[in-house]
Amino acid sequence: MANSPNSPALPDLIARCLRNERRGQELLYRQFYGYAMSVCMRYTHSREEALEVLNDGFLKVFTRLDGYDINQPFKGWLRRILINTAVDHYRASVRHQHEDMGEAGHVSTDMADAYSQLAHEELIALIQQLSPAYRLVFNLYVIDGFSHDEIAGQLGISVGASKSNLARARENLRAMIQKKGNDEYARATR
Repeated sequence: MANSPNSPALPDLIARCLRNERRGQELLYRQFYGYAMSVCMRYTHSREEALEVLNDGFLKVFTRLDGYDINQPFKGWLRRILINTAVDHYRASVRHQHEDMGEAGHVSTDMADAYSQLAHEELIALIQQLSPAYRLVFNLYVIDGFSHDEIAGQLGISVGASKSNLARARENLRAMIQKKGNDEYARATR
């Protein structure tokens, strides 16, 4: 959300949050809610789960705001906290589900043509249908630009598992896109 004439400037909001002013925290939350939710939605399966990650992320923001460098873009700092919170959320759920992240697979290439035909919301909906492990690696690598070494370090998996999960995520997305195309063609020809 862009600054409205009635909303305070970002440095003022940050100063108010550093003084633990609830109203300042609320305004900062509202100002960045849409952006933050879009980041969280990429890493979660549902809107409710995204909201949980978002709220946990903002709690970290408010408790770590004194470590923010005012000379750096706030959105980048916020995004990094939200991604790390989503990764933490994933790790906690994996501990409970004991999900196997697999080692085998082969890397797929060039899905740009298929992706370009989908609306952003449709693509996010398809990504949300991936298993948590595949969704997390796909987002970290493809959307947020992390390397496989960085992903492996963050998730406590091997580089090979990161590559495998990315390949499987791409294969699953390709299959979902193809099925979606076939379903739409079938409806159109009826």
